[in-house]
Amino acid sequence: MMKLFSLVFSVLLACYNRVNSQELKHITNEDEVNAPASEAWELYRNLGISELVAQELKNVIQRLDVLEGDGGVGTEIKVTFVPGNSSYTEKFTVIDDQRRVKETQGLEGDCLAIGCSVQIVEFEIIEKSQNSSIIKSTISYAVKEEFQAKDPKPSIELVEAIVQISKKFLERNN
Repeated sequence: MMKLFSLVFSVLLACYNRVNSQELKHITNEDEVNAPASEAWELYRNLGISELVAQELKNVIQRLDVLEGDGGVGTEIKVTFVPGNSSYTEKFTVIDDQRRVKETQGLEGDCLAIGCSVQIVEFEIIEKSQNSSIIKSTISYAVKEEFQAKDPKPSIELVEAIVQISKKFLERNN
């Protein structure tokens, strides 16, 4: 039994080191919002932003399914795109109320379907003034060795749309 445990541990450690040894690439964007950071964070910290985007982008998003959880760490959601033949599934991995950071890890779809081994989306809400904040979005990803020549990239358009929808919503409500 100990040999089996040792073998499993070694395999898992090798996989972990391989993912962590890959150089992550980053795509970052910052948008100023005329709304307090506390209000922006309330929208982003749980399922609120996902539900708002699904409601506002009905021409792009066919369905939003919560596969597991209630909006906290460990929640898994699946976004099915129109016409319904592609989807993206992610898991909420970090929700830090002190730093106002939410991080999700892609489980399937988007760049993971075309050669990426890791896709992480992070939203950080930065207080600029009492009534102004910055939404910083970062997509971090790693490309599998066999796909390096094709240089696949995650779709930044949806992340940009998320920020613009939230900006419009937050500014309309202030």
